[in-house]
Amino acid sequence: MSRAPRLAGYALIVAAALLAVAMRRGSVEAVGPFPAVAVALFLGMLGVMLVFTDLMVRGLYAQIDAAKAREDAADDGE
Repeated sequence: MSRAPRLAGYALIVAAALLAVAMRRGSVEAVGPFPAVAVALFLGMLGVMLVFTDLMVRGLYAQIDAAKAREDAADDGE
């Protein structure tokens, strides 16, 4: 399974943070027709969603693999 979604999520979070810094310095007011705050919140939300989803799916796969290993060990012991 590829780690690309998690890395893309981290990149979106960093982009949101950089946009927030630019807003704080006063160099950015809007991104196209949208306020910069809305864009920063949207980028951050998407990034966090990708990161947490990837981590949860990896955790579930790890639990499934551990359960299969225990089941195989129990079958070998009989």
